[in-house]
Amino acid sequence: MSAPAAIVSGDTIESVLRQPAPELSERRILLGHALDLTRIQLITASERVLTVAEAERVADLFARRIAGEPIAYLVGVREFYGLRFDVTPAVLIPRPDTELLVELAIDRLPRQGRVLDMGTGSGAIAVALGHSRRDASVSAIDLSDAALQVARRNAAHHAVQVQLLRSDWYAALTDQRFEMIVANPPYIVDGDHHLSEGDLRFEPIDALTDHADGLSALRQIISGAPAFLEAHGWLLMEHGYDQASAVRGLLEAGHFAEVQSWQDLSGIERVSGGKRPLDA
Repeated sequence: MSAPAAIVSGDTIESVLRQPAPELSERRILLGHALDLTRIQLITASERVLTVAEAERVADLFARRIAGEPIAYLVGVREFYGLRFDVTPAVLIPRPDTELLVELAIDRLPRQGRVLDMGTGSGAIAVALGHSRRDASVSAIDLSDAALQVARRNAAHHAVQVQLLRSDWYAALTDQRFEMIVANPPYIVDGDHHLSEGDLRFEPIDALTDHADGLSALRQIISGAPAFLEAHGWLLMEHGYDQASAVRGLLEAGHFAEVQSWQDLSGIERVSGGKRPLDA
């Protein structure tokens, strides 16, 4: 990505949008964010001249984007499941692939059911579930205090009641029971080249990889789930593009019922799950 020319006070919105980098769509987003203008306002005010402070803000955002910093972190928000979420470098950026997990959970959660989101991060999954299913009781856990603060803001913004708890997987839970457990845990294999590419370079490493074979967090979630699931309760987990077979194997080894995987919009088996073992 080529560097932009210098952005200085006296430049107009139109001239800034003609910069060679970042991409035009990203220039619009960043400029609108810096100036607190909508896309339509950027067009109607195209001859507006930037002040010194505005030019510095825009130049900083453009430079950071050219260096690879994710748009979501630069503007502090990302849309997920039709909702706007605050995001910070303390949490993963919500991705469209994860919407499959939300859809599956909504379809399988019984009326007035209780659901637990493990490793909630920004709270995107928990809040999307609670927003779509106002009858549900939603709980969410994370080990990161900073992530829980972000999740708390997002739940409040969308007026969704989410019981948030700091916990290392099931460690802080006691006698709670749920009709459903969902999780998007760290599943990238330690040393995978993707960790040093694209947006992943800027996201919290412990939320991306288990620093092992990519399955250790999934093993913990599967092995502990029966103690916290009601009879016929579902466990649904997102995983890597090549992990569906291994995750189904773990579920079957744990005697889960109706074990299966579901494909995302790209045809990749992205979520696997099953029902609580009858003999648990």
